Amino acid sequence: MNISIIGTGYVGLVSGTCFSEMGNHVWCIDIDQNKIENLKNGKIPIYEPGLEEMVLRNHENGRLDFTSDYAEAIPSSDICFIAVGTPPGEDGSADIQYVLAAAESIAKHMVGYTIVVDKSTVPVGTSEKVRAAIRRVLDERTDSLGIEFDVVSNPEFLKEGVAINDFMKPDRVVIGTDNARAEAIMRQLYEQFTMNEHPIICTDIKSAEIIKYAANAMLATRISFMNEIALLCDKVGGDVRAVRRGIGTDSRIGMSFLHASCGYGGSCFPKDVKELMSVGKRNGLEMKIATAVEDVNNRQKLLLSDRVVQKYGEDLSEKTFALWGLSFKPETDDMREAPSITVVTELTKRGAKIKAYDPEAYEMAKRYLAYIPAGAISYEPDMWSALNGADALILVTEWKQFRSPDFGKVKGLLKEPVIFDGRNQYDPKQMKAEGIELHCIGRGLV
Repeated sequence: MNISIIGTGYVGLVSGTCFSEMGNHVWCIDIDQNKIENLKNGKIPIYEPGLEEMVLRNHENGRLDFTSDYAEAIPSSDICFIAVGTPPGEDGSADIQYVLAAAESIAKHMVGYTIVVDKSTVPVGTSEKVRAAIRRVLDERTDSLGIEFDVVSNPEFLKEGVAINDFMKPDRVVIGTDNARAEAIMRQLYEQFTMNEHPIICTDIKSAEIIKYAANAMLATRISFMNEIALLCDKVGGDVRAVRRGIGTDSRIGMSFLHASCGYGGSCFPKDVKELMSVGKRNGLEMKIATAVEDVNNRQKLLLSDRVVQKYGEDLSEKTFALWGLSFKPETDDMREAPSITVVTELTKRGAKIKAYDPEAYEMAKRYLAYIPAGAISYEPDMWSALNGADALILVTEWKQFRSPDFGKVKGLLKEPVIFDGRNQYDPKQMKAEGIELHCIGRGLV
């Protein structure tokens, strides 16, 4: 098939590249001319394992093209995916102005039957607005007689760090449509990805729009629930990892998304929980669980800095902390809503200095932490230089290289053998044997 993807961000670039990998011809469209030129020259704007090689291969083979000109791509496209950003507004609601602008641009260049797909995470009812925007533009055209289109909701369920595998071997594909013709074409497109016999779920458009928010809010709920249980364990002397095993082995519950931590971040969970709260409010319904999930996560992001203050006091002007991990999760450079932002902000405003190391997120971190006073944070070339001369280590992101470091070397580089473990990565018994004071979450203090 001939496909256009509007937006070359995380979802758009991964989706377009994976479609081209299956033999489709894909145009990736972005109004950022600089980004398009970089993509043509093999420069990838995001870090995602395996993506660069796949982009280069399909671009060289002529299946994946990049343009900022809608007129170059839309007329020959059977399906146009909208994968632009929907950032949250001040009230938490998703801003769909870029979605509607993309829909209007598609409508200006359509020449035959076209399926327009909402791939962006959009509020319930967005498809109706997209349909109206396209119809309005077509009505204004003098050459639109006979041009037909359908609007489909096709939410994405990609996990950063394993996005290519998620797209190529999806747990499920959700297609929201009210038209049999569109459903048949979308099924044909996705059947090549569902050889694992996982389902293609076809439903009405509004249900498809809700599914995305409900899925992410459910996963965020599990994280926040376990984080609250971890705080209880700290109060009463339990071990949250034992609790996780005790409840996760229940087949009705399962083990996924039950790790206690310093909070979730990223582009999806925080934004989607906020939008779920917002859409409830717009419809006269208080989403109490989603609100609690958000509150718990905001509190959890303060946990590491609070524990540092508990140990060292409010005045941290004489303290320097090594920080391992800046991105919101490993295998990505994404800094959106990352817990590290809260940690760095809270500690530097008390006078602390931060020596940070992350394998991939330096450039993103410099953008997201640009407001931090000059000299308050340094970006170190490796994990060991971050430790050198620091008063304590703070682990924020669980990159694999942090899992089993040389603890003798850690002790030798730190002024004091103290670790604040925001991911419960280190075993308290081992740390006690190593002579390291460990502050973890829900497992007690060594």
